[in-house]
Amino acid sequence: MILETITIIIYSIALVLIFMYALAQLNLLFNYLAAKKKEENGPKFNFNNSEEIPLVTIQLPVYNELYVMDRLLDNIALMDYPKDKLEIQVLDDSTDETVATTKAHVEQLKAQGLDIVHITRTNRQGFKAGALKEGLEIAKGEYIAIFDADFLPEPNWLKKTIPFFKDPEIGVVQTRWGHINRDYSTLTKIQAFALDAHFTLEQVGRSSKGHFINFNGTAGVWRKTCVLDAGNWEGDTLTEDLDLSYRAQLKNWKFKYLEDVETPAELPVVISAARSQQFRWNKGGAENFQKMFGRVVKSKNISAKTKLHGLLHLLNSTMFLNVLIVGILSIPMLYIKNEYAHLRPYFYVMSFFVVSTIIFFVCYWVMYKQSHGNTFKDFLKYIALFFTFFSIAMGFSLHNSIAVLEGHIGKRSEFVRTPKFNISTIKDSWKGNKYLRKNISINVIFEGALMLYFAFGMYSAFVVGDKGGDFGLFPFHLMLTIGFGFVFFKSLTSKA
Repeated sequence: MILETITIIIYSIALVLIFMYALAQLNLLFNYLAAKKKEENGPKFNFNNSEEIPLVTIQLPVYNELYVMDRLLDNIALMDYPKDKLEIQVLDDSTDETVATTKAHVEQLKAQGLDIVHITRTNRQGFKAGALKEGLEIAKGEYIAIFDADFLPEPNWLKKTIPFFKDPEIGVVQTRWGHINRDYSTLTKIQAFALDAHFTLEQVGRSSKGHFINFNGTAGVWRKTCVLDAGNWEGDTLTEDLDLSYRAQLKNWKFKYLEDVETPAELPVVISAARSQQFRWNKGGAENFQKMFGRVVKSKNISAKTKLHGLLHLLNSTMFLNVLIVGILSIPMLYIKNEYAHLRPYFYVMSFFVVSTIIFFVCYWVMYKQSHGNTFKDFLKYIALFFTFFSIAMGFSLHNSIAVLEGHIGKRSEFVRTPKFNISTIKDSWKGNKYLRKNISINVIFEGALMLYFAFGMYSAFVVGDKGGDFGLFPFHLMLTIGFGFVFFKSLTSKA
């Protein structure tokens, strides 16, 4: 009975933590809806007056970007901003042939009158953070715009973002990510779905109430003095953007989030690329929780509610660990429930997961309908997409939980960039990409085992108890089987 009791306690704690996270999302939804009714009335630079147009540096941190480097440079060259007020830094840590081709391309653009410089390092110390920090030391601009290699800002992007810095308290302006290959595959659709929720519900919901938000590593602008005041870029976590964001806001810098300014980018189209990106984001989130927990709790200049939202924000990735725990323990719980009748009242805690799922469903629907439509047909499409997303997200829970645990225990790992493909339509092929990892992680075997384990959970629904089975957890186990099956088979088959 001791083992059963421990199982119930751990299972219940994980469910309650997921429920708390769901309630936080619901609060962000209310914040989001309230924010949509407010009008923008902050001060802005008047770009009709040339004296008010500040000097800007665009930083392009790149590493082995064979397939998108020319596209990136050609796109940035189209930026509509006075040439005497614009500097472009190509921070190139590449180790392949792109160093030479990028240098040649930069020289061509320089000959056309652009103030552009190609900066290389002899090592990758600090990875992206290190490159940004070194570039900042010689940057001419008062404001530093940053774009990853797969981002394609519109020519008027700077004119939509820089004016907000007239408010001297604003340290960062962040824009919303768009997705040029959203409809390429099921994988890109669910990635876009998750990111859309972050860039609407979460970013607006937090920023509108003055809670901590994060610079998303790209498609945003920093005030140079804000970066320096916050302690500059640091490479001791895998998400240097989240790290610097919290340090800046703890110093009372304000972040401006522009939901209506979209910056298109390319989503990973191969599951191995998505896995490496997910691993970095989730491990980095856990690392930043360990780094920032004490600073947030001890801070005297932020409210208790902002602290709570901040801690839940830093624990975002840890929710994958809770989901994995709930999934694995749900099958023993099914048997315990039907074996010990006197414990049945305790199993009302299971309803927490149902309620949490409903909250997520409602929150994401409010976001979805604004950009995709509000008809009954749109709602049916949303239902299918939501449960596909939910299933595959749970299928990533083992992979992401390992990342989270490594982050919390302080295990160091290299910054692994996400391979880019230059793919926007279904006709484009990713096969032959030289940056894809050919080896299959040992974790894939465990994901296949979990697929079979949750299939057993579905079978168990028919045989437990003495009253014809118990199907309360059947939909949950079905989604887990589909999710882990998707991740398992895609990981085996999606190879160049």
